[in-house]
Amino acid sequence: MARIAFLLPDFAIGGAERVALTLITAFLERGIEIDLVLVRPEGELLSALPGEVNVVSLGGGRLRSSLRPLIRYLRDQKPDAVQVRMWPLTLLPIAGRRLAGSAARTVVSDDNVLSKAYTDRGRFHRLVLRASIALFYPLADARIAVSEGVAKDLAMLGGLERNSITVLNNPVALPSRHDGSREIDWGGEGLRILAVGCLIPVKNYSLLLRSFAQLTRSRPARLVILGEGQERGQLESLAAKLGIADRVTMPGATTDLSPYYASADVFVLSSHNEGFGNVLVEAMHHGLTVVSTDCPTGPREILEGGRYGYLTPSGDADGLAAAIDHACDHPFAPDVLEARAQALSGPHVIDKYLELLLPGYAR
Repeated sequence: MARIAFLLPDFAIGGAERVALTLITAFLERGIEIDLVLVRPEGELLSALPGEVNVVSLGGGRLRSSLRPLIRYLRDQKPDAVQVRMWPLTLLPIAGRRLAGSAARTVVSDDNVLSKAYTDRGRFHRLVLRASIALFYPLADARIAVSEGVAKDLAMLGGLERNSITVLNNPVALPSRHDGSREIDWGGEGLRILAVGCLIPVKNYSLLLRSFAQLTRSRPARLVILGEGQERGQLESLAAKLGIADRVTMPGATTDLSPYYASADVFVLSSHNEGFGNVLVEAMHHGLTVVSTDCPTGPREILEGGRYGYLTPSGDADGLAAAIDHACDHPFAPDVLEARAQALSGPHVIDKYLELLLPGYAR
């Protein structure tokens, strides 16, 4: 029986982890054994793993101290393939395979525009980023980027041939629409606006709060932001300063998003940059009209330049408020949005992942 290892830092609630869970579940259904190899064996999504998954810990230390345990794992367990996401973790199995004498196919995936994600780290960090991609990535069996923009950025950073990188949109779990069995308390009447993602600077929720404050001057509305992170206190303080704290709810992270998507009127993404934007696809699957900042690079590709949702200039609070207001009165047809979600991230994406990891594997 074929065995695939998924390598991640941990299994907390996040985009990369949820994509891995989708792939793991699908591959198990196809009769493949799965090892989930974690630098730190922790995270809320561990409870969502199917029982057949073998969870392997690399010791919970720093990234560089995980190389030796990974080499031991590759030698002892002999997986047929390793799928790893997120630089610099992507470098680990490329080096580990050679040192272990392993024949495992190594497939690396990048979800972010790396040149944008690390702009604040300085010149030396950028040199390390460029050099590591140039030296290590050609040694992988396949390189995946979640969007065309991510692929072009990766090729530029590492001096790679663009055709050496496969663009695969993230496979997103697209469950049946919410059946109404769980009701969501939005805290009052008015338009229901939803955002989903970690409370971190790149998501730019301060922009969303300022835009929401403008919107509530002209119409009643409620805002729910699902996620957890380092900016919670700062965002709560900003909401209070703007006088909207009683209309903004931040319930934390949850594995059950469907009832929120199903009961919202508009979904908003306010990020500085997004390699893809899984949450946009999830919202569209539920027939929910979306408004997104036109940030690099995923939203424009997902929404096809505005054909399937509203794009607004990144960092423009006035423009975002106006777009949300317009979207509430001019929603897109739910069936059109659902079809687009299926076209982007349906089962065919899982087939392509499997083809890269286990060429010729009988489905």
